[in-house]
Amino acid sequence: MFEAIFLIFVGLYFIQSVIFVIGASKKFLKISEPDFPAVSIIVAARNEEENILRCLFALDRQIYPEGKLEIIIVDDRSTDSTGKIIDDFIAGKERFKKIFADKKIGNLKGKTNALANAIYIAKGEVILTTDADCEPVPDWVYTIASYYGKNVGMVNGFTTQEVKNSFGGMQALDFIYLLIVASGTINLGYPISCIGNNMSYRKKAYIDVGGYENIPFSVTEDSQLLNTIDKLRRYKIIYPLDVKALVNSIPCKNIKELYRQKKRWAIGGINVPIRGYFVMTTAFVTNLFMLLTPFYFSAVWLYLAVFKLAIDFFVLYPVHKVLGLTKNLKYFFVFEIYYIIYVLILPFTLIKSRKVIWKNRKF
Repeated sequence: MFEAIFLIFVGLYFIQSVIFVIGASKKFLKISEPDFPAVSIIVAARNEEENILRCLFALDRQIYPEGKLEIIIVDDRSTDSTGKIIDDFIAGKERFKKIFADKKIGNLKGKTNALANAIYIAKGEVILTTDADCEPVPDWVYTIASYYGKNVGMVNGFTTQEVKNSFGGMQALDFIYLLIVASGTINLGYPISCIGNNMSYRKKAYIDVGGYENIPFSVTEDSQLLNTIDKLRRYKIIYPLDVKALVNSIPCKNIKELYRQKKRWAIGGINVPIRGYFVMTTAFVTNLFMLLTPFYFSAVWLYLAVFKLAIDFFVLYPVHKVLGLTKNLKYFFVFEIYYIIYVLILPFTLIKSRKVIWKNRKF
């Protein structure tokens, strides 16, 4: 009986995975440089003295037509030296502007309020966001902007993480895996989620939904905005797989930090469309049976477990190849152990508490 159930869910897991890869691999037309929109990059920074300089250097290296790019750095009430580092770096750099998140917009909190402050004054036709611990490649803005053809209202890109050991390696693979799911579903017209450290949208689309202040609050404001814009049915939303739109971020330093990140994402995931729950349920049950393999061991069970591992590798390899990240696949088995554990544990953590600690703030 259990073997039959395992077979059914591995089958569903396989079908979903094929769909994700097909969607993630979809190609999109680009526009020529004279038609590029004016862009406003927005970065909300709170107590990022360890990372912000790395991000600022990367933003300063961005290649884009003269006069069409502004970079707004929001000091989100930092209590360390983040503000001074920003001031020193942007001095004399015309493309940069620093503001404070001191204006309360509606009932917004934390980072969402900081972003809303910047969007309000942004001059660009397109808003492009990343995080203070991120390092976009030099062609990032140019590449993202090139996808803003007619009726395109949102363009997202892939993010990876710096890998120095197995702890960072498993997080990097997990990031790509989750973004394959995100890009695959978006490109096939059924969005579930996205990530704000490599996200862009037309300011008009943002205004059309009433801004963050008219969207139900979420600790994952990026996915909430994605699904709200999608509901308008006025704009095309795409997620191109393009190495020239890649962003590199910093992995969590320890288990405690990683747990808080995953919990925040899980709580934000409560608001995903119903199709998201189907994807999560399939993953949960399939990974549960993987964990039970030693207790229900048989030849058929072993074949199914190996097939599940092969599916995950099949999903990860082609995308890593396009992004030039195949060296990270040496952490595949570490990722699998991590993936099984957190997929099974996270739902139960939400039963105990839905409080989130993020940047020393509680939500």
